Amino acid sequence: MPVDRGPVGDGEDEFAHTVRSMIDLHCHMLPGIDDGAPDLATALAMARIAVADGIHTVACTPHIYPGLYENDAAGIRRAIADFRVALAEAGIALTLVEGADTHMAPDLVQNLKAGRVPTLAGSRYFLYEPPHHVAPPRLEEQVFALLANGYVPVITHPERLTWIESHYAIFLRLAKAGAWLQLTAGAVTGRFGKRPQYWSQKLMDEGPVHLIASDAHSAGRRSPVMSEARERASRQLGEAESWALVRDRPQAILDDLSPEKVVAPPLKGKALGWWARLMSRR
Repeated sequence: MPVDRGPVGDGEDEFAHTVRSMIDLHCHMLPGIDDGAPDLATALAMARIAVADGIHTVACTPHIYPGLYENDAAGIRRAIADFRVALAEAGIALTLVEGADTHMAPDLVQNLKAGRVPTLAGSRYFLYEPPHHVAPPRLEEQVFALLANGYVPVITHPERLTWIESHYAIFLRLAKAGAWLQLTAGAVTGRFGKRPQYWSQKLMDEGPVHLIASDAHSAGRRSPVMSEARERASRQLGEAESWALVRDRPQAILDDLSPEKVVAPPLKGKALGWWARLMSRR
């Protein structure tokens, strides 16, 4: 499903910022369905913020967390259909696609195959959220099973996990094996504090980061803003890779391209770069 990236004027740099140029593949904008937007007014406010920031497409990705958020693909699609009507009535030009922020579960592969858990825009890619506070004992085993079944798990916000320091090498191995990693825009810019910012910059510096997304939950501190993170990434990684994080690889997911056909992030696997060295001295 190709998406218009907006006009680029004659003589502009290939990677220059254009109007409505970004794709946000992790956003809790649907009203009243999880811990994101509590009501329609907040959801519409979030949509306006996203459009103003240059986002043209948002994946609505509410939590699927057995025992807490019992969402499924059918319910998410109904909520998206209703929200599309509300967006049209409010005159907000924002494209919505389906997805879910999917937590670990023993029957995840079966639920994906049965269509109960939605992938991102019906592609082979889906958001895969590890537990925040406890390292799961069989994370690599489950990721390998997902890959073997033809799915590409996009592991969400590893930089914000409390256990990343003691298990950092796992994420490098998972990225090398074929999983994708997604950073939170606010972590890149420091909105979640110095520790998540440090780990986000270290991950970008070493190369296994595929995407940046907002993981927005509100119209306030956790709003759907990505342009600041894109600019930070540009200073660290260069213009081309910064746009790959927020536009080109997200578009590849919407087009359901196989990972082999997508330009991979520059996986360095080296020692800390300039940002991490600076932060480590503080």
